Amino acid sequence: MRHVFWVAALLILSLPAVAPADDPAFSIMMKNHQFVPSEVQIPAGVKAKLVVRNENPTASEFESNQFHREKVVAPGQQITVYVGPLDPGSYEFFDDFHPQTRGHLIVK
Repeated sequence: MRHVFWVAALLILSLPAVAPADDPAFSIMMKNHQFVPSEVQIPAGVKAKLVVRNENPTASEFESNQFHREKVVAPGQQITVYVGPLDPGSYEFFDDFHPQTRGHLIVK
């Protein structure tokens, strides 16, 4: 019985590792208190990586009530925010420190 265990363990360890596919990445810049681009299209049903760079001279807070994320971005820095998988639709995000700054994820 012990021999069967070790053979099974060796077989499992010799299988090639399966690496998950990279999540699709999308860049968003915060510049002049605007999101560039203000609409970002991402695929439905998959996890997506948003890379948000703050080119403003002050801190900003990337936030969305609809996909439940909020993260402060220091001036000249970038953050990574993972979202999804999301259903098709439009999801608003905004800069909580500058509420007039708004954008949308368009999920298709």
